[in-house]
Amino acid sequence: MNENLFATLSSKIPEFSKGHRKIAEFILSHYDKAAFMTASKLGDCVGVSESTVVRFATELGYDGYPELQKALQEEMRTRLTAVQRIEVSVDRFGHDEIFKSVLLHDIDRIRRTLEETSPETFSKAVSMIVGASRIYIMGIRSSASLASFLGYYFKLMLPNVTVIETGSRSELYEQLMHMGKDDVLIGISFPRYSKQTVHALTYAQNIGAKSIAVTDRIDSPIAQKASIALLAKSDMVSFVDSLVAPLSLINALIVAVSIQNKEIVSRNFEMLDRIWEEYEVYEKNESGHDGKKI
Repeated sequence: MNENLFATLSSKIPEFSKGHRKIAEFILSHYDKAAFMTASKLGDCVGVSESTVVRFATELGYDGYPELQKALQEEMRTRLTAVQRIEVSVDRFGHDEIFKSVLLHDIDRIRRTLEETSPETFSKAVSMIVGASRIYIMGIRSSASLASFLGYYFKLMLPNVTVIETGSRSELYEQLMHMGKDDVLIGISFPRYSKQTVHALTYAQNIGAKSIAVTDRIDSPIAQKASIALLAKSDMVSFVDSLVAPLSLINALIVAVSIQNKEIVSRNFEMLDRIWEEYEVYEKNESGHDGKKI
């Protein structure tokens, strides 16, 4: 089912039976709570049986209630306000076992990232980056840390790497004005998606430049504007975005690009080693050796 779930529910309400209408209305009004309810609990809330909730899911075209629940969780992430995210965090994680719960959810995000980003798409992205004349990287708000991390390592490895510093829309285009068809723009954004990043990818698309979206789903606004999309799950559904899986994907991208450019990267780091030693960039440990860390 590819339609927007909320639009589908709204359009079908007149056609639903009385019980199914109650479920649809509850989901539309309380999607932040419904997304994490079992079929039994959702049925109790609206006064219908668990089997009615399951039949409601299949009537919408899902294989079962878990698939409907997953779709609801995906859709709601673009709608939640910061306050709603805090409330969801309390409901979902409570006050006990927070450390364990958060880490287990992050492990699940990495597992799902492995399942949803194909090796072929990843290899295509690496080749696109290696073959580019210039590389532009953009991520704002919580994604700015990811863009900065990727830009830091790419600048050590490759020439002509620019991390876009966002400001007004005019400043965005001023930084992109020299982009050409042989260049690549890497746009990073997760819910709630950045309009500025969408604008940048749209500009790259319009001038014929290649682009890579690092995002959470193939139908996200930035994925729709990019040449290819690398998918990483970030759906903790909290006011704090989970960047563990996106960062792992970016780590893999850095390693893969360095291997493809092994000779150039090796020369760069030989030069850097000499500079770091000459100018005492790193503190030496007790044995007199510096624990070099890039």
